[in-house]
Amino acid sequence: MANVKQSKAVAMKMAEKAQTVMDLHYPGYPAEWLWIRGKNHGFSTVPRTLPIAMQALNELPGHPAGHTLFCLWARSPDHPLVIIESQATFAGEAGFTGNRAVDTWRRRMKILKEHAFIDTRKGTSGEFHYVLLLNPNVALERMNDSGHLSGNVYSRFTERLSEIGGYGDVKAIREYWKLEREAKALAEAKAAEEAANAEESKKSET
Repeated sequence: MANVKQSKAVAMKMAEKAQTVMDLHYPGYPAEWLWIRGKNHGFSTVPRTLPIAMQALNELPGHPAGHTLFCLWARSPDHPLVIIESQATFAGEAGFTGNRAVDTWRRRMKILKEHAFIDTRKGTSGEFHYVLLLNPNVALERMNDSGHLSGNVYSRFTERLSEIGGYGDVKAIREYWKLEREAKALAEAKAAEEAANAEESKKSET
């Protein structure tokens, strides 16, 4: 399984190969038609697994929320926090129109929050003023654990993680969940012990 360093080396080789092939098949192509990340303005860094996350969300019964998630990432200032001053603007970019556009967008946002693709806090524009973009790799793993991800999508997801060196995200969240469960069990055991001791003390007093 590729690590991050190996994945970067592979990506550089792929870029070099692509440039060689482009020079062969598209010699002298007008630069005005091309999108070059290091040159053109108005870009956003997005996870390479985002298309798979969008498919997973669109396969959920009810309201497909994949495009709504993409629009949030497209607005990301290369930082996990997105501040939404106008919900109508985001609703429009997600493709919703009409009098109920914002209500439709809000329903999609609730789905994203329910499945841990985002976390939100209230602000002047309403319930979704502050939006924290969560790691879609973690959200997809959570969807799989909860039975909300098809085997086909999960297979594609794990294969893609191997290609990009992102499987560490899954291992890290699994370890986090394990420690979380252990801490919860320890707290419950301690509470039960304290309750039992209190009951014994009460009996001895009587």
